[in-house]
Amino acid sequence: MKVMLRRNSAGHLVVYVAKKDLEEEVVKEVDSDQEKFLTLANGWELAIAGLESPLKLPKTVEARRIT
Repeated sequence: MKVMLRRNSAGHLVVYVAKKDLEEEVVKEVDSDQEKFLTLANGWELAIAGLESPLKLPKTVEARRIT
């Protein structure tokens, strides 16, 4: 699914999922060798491959929902 990553006014990473009309703050980030795993405030876990570091935001990326 396509998601948009951005920072809110408090400086926290926020994920927006247009098809679900969902906007949630990221509460946990875990890096692995090939993917970054984001846990959202609502409990969703997303896997995003190929993110550069540091992030240039806002950015639209392809994400895979794990839970």
